[in-house]
Amino acid sequence: MASSQEYLDFILKQLEGLGQEISFRKMMGEYLLYYRGRLFGGIYDNRFLLKPVEPALDFFENPVYESPYPGAKPMLHIEKIEDAAFLCSLIEAAYPALSAPKKKK
Repeated sequence: MASSQEYLDFILKQLEGLGQEISFRKMMGEYLLYYRGRLFGGIYDNRFLLKPVEPALDFFENPVYESPYPGAKPMLHIEKIEDAAFLCSLIEAAYPALSAPKKKK
């Protein structure tokens, strides 16, 4: 099942506190999410999933892992999407641990 534009719009609105540095790419009906050019997660089947980097794990007592699609590595399922301040803090904390984009040759 593909993710809806409405769900993407909601998540982007929640992340407005991060400024203009949030971007996304549509990929096979789902959305990859970037902060300052670094991939931090995505929207898969109307679920907000985040890369399970150590600083992000510190925000959760019992993290919930889900696979974005069959065969993929599990990611953190972020269920607390109504709290915009929490989401922005989570992404800011995760940012230093995210991989920098690869340089094109």
